[in-house]
Amino acid sequence: MKIDNLVVRRAVDSDAPTVAEVWLRSYTAALPDVRRAHTDEEVRSWFRHVVVPHRETWVATVEDAVVALMVLDGEDLDQLYIDPPWRGHGIGDRLVELAKRRSAAGLSLWTFQVNAPARRFYERHGFVAAEYTDGEGNEEREPDVRYVWSPA
Repeated sequence: MKIDNLVVRRAVDSDAPTVAEVWLRSYTAALPDVRRAHTDEEVRSWFRHVVVPHRETWVATVEDAVVALMVLDGEDLDQLYIDPPWRGHGIGDRLVELAKRRSAAGLSLWTFQVNAPARRFYERHGFVAAEYTDGEGNEEREPDVRYVWSPA
């Protein structure tokens, strides 16, 4: 089901608290068994002082409420989180299409191997698994997979 009043825009500093809360709720719902490397307050501070002011951060809003976020870092799709009640409405599709337009040469991203819904989502959008790790290189120490997308 598509949402008629969805707005996708660049995040502004005042979005940081809400963006952090969306990230926290989404991570908790999607990855309940994956150890978080940082406390809630550290996550909030990271979004407030690093991510929103210094990274290409996008939000999807419905009636001015942030319901999703995406962070791009060059050709890396660094973060993509949808608030759990808003999953399945095409919001992630819109954000991935935006990421593809912003990085027409291609994209890469990491996700945890246990996150089967995310893996299916990215594969549906043309991303291909390119590398698997044992998690030694990430803060959570969770096996992950790197996906790449190249334009046709």
